[in-house]
Amino acid sequence: MALSITKACISCYACKEVCPQGAVSSADAKFSIIEHRCNECKTLGKGPQCAQICPVETAIVDAQGQALNPPGSLTGLPQDPNVIAFSS
Repeated sequence: MALSITKACISCYACKEVCPQGAVSSADAKFSIIEHRCNECKTLGKGPQCAQICPVETAIVDAQGQALNPPGSLTGLPQDPNVIAFSS
């Protein structure tokens, strides 16, 4: 279990406030996750709280480097450059 905070982070402090394990650290407005404290909120059964509150896509990634909020997941905008618009 190892979540990480990327350079996409805007230092909004939201993740630090909601982390039940106190695993989010900040120094000079640079945020990181203290690996031995983070249990990815497994005991809550709701998924990582940091990712659920994070307003920035790709700011929090898992051990494989996969974004918990991938591009398009928060905005709803298509990430395919060939898609101009959705129709209903």
